[in-house]
Amino acid sequence: MPLDTADSVQVDRLLDGCDAAWDRFVRERPEGTFFHLSGWKAVIEESFGHRCHYLTARQGGEIVGVLPLTHVRGRIFGNSLISNGFCVYGGPLAATPAALRALDDAAIALARELKVERLEYRLRSPQHPDWPCNSETYVTFRKAIEADPDKAMLAIPRKQRAMVRKGIKQGLTGEVDGDLSRFFPLYAESVRNLGTPVLSRRYYECLKSVFREACEIVTVTKDGQPLSSVLSFFFRDEVLPYYGGGGQAARAYAANDFMYWEVMRRACESGLRLFDFGRSKVGTGSFAFKKHWGFEPEPLYYEHRLLRLDEVPEINPLNPKYALMVATWKRLPLAVANTLGPLVARELA
Repeated sequence: MPLDTADSVQVDRLLDGCDAAWDRFVRERPEGTFFHLSGWKAVIEESFGHRCHYLTARQGGEIVGVLPLTHVRGRIFGNSLISNGFCVYGGPLAATPAALRALDDAAIALARELKVERLEYRLRSPQHPDWPCNSETYVTFRKAIEADPDKAMLAIPRKQRAMVRKGIKQGLTGEVDGDLSRFFPLYAESVRNLGTPVLSRRYYECLKSVFREACEIVTVTKDGQPLSSVLSFFFRDEVLPYYGGGGQAARAYAANDFMYWEVMRRACESGLRLFDFGRSKVGTGSFAFKKHWGFEPEPLYYEHRLLRLDEVPEINPLNPKYALMVATWKRLPLAVANTLGPLVARELA
């Protein structure tokens, strides 16, 4: 049944998992992102049990807009409708102003129906000047890369290039993994060290299962010993190293620096032309690390429609409210952090 209409645009829900027509529309829109793809519906529902509502706007039978929404309801961080949950980008993707209005109307109606506290769009450019917007906490780093790996190496600023070459001189190698056996322990340890709960192993398994060749793991080794690992996405001519980290020995060998170079090098050789270093919080070590690679920050616009709140909640580790939690988490034994982490992280969409 249609949810809403605006200017003869009809909005209905995507009922099944991956949808070829939806994904074709996303890939054809210049502002489309990997995080708009329909496969996220299956990943999130199967991994966390959150209900996803994927809205499709049609006019004359043709898709003119899509909006992936994740309903995240938890005891710690509240009840929200997010586009897109567990992703850094999202929001409505519309071919016309009428399609955008129809998607907005349908999303707001759904938010009221679900009695959520807020509706959140995660955007690379603002769409609703009258909505409360957080454009100061997060940035993204995106940059075109050279087709020739040698030229790509020279495009890296001198000090960071020296770190990459340190890893090369150490004899590090990058290997593509078909499963999570090396990636997950390394990544889980790295996020524990940052004071952040890790998402469930099942989630990463679902990413690999749903996105298949568009999802790849590269693990860096030294004499056969895994040091760091990264899970990347591929979208059009872009590579997105999305989840990456290393164990305790990684720093001594510059393994994380080499790891991102290995992803970049492989992308150059595969004909990819844009490296998306992903989201970071302003003022963090991750922010500084990406700037050292010669990437410039671009603000992200997280727009909110508040329904049962007076102000936008600040749900991120920089909030002093969570300082004790972060400090405590860093000291947890890894086995304990990996057991408790998924229970908390499923709310951190």
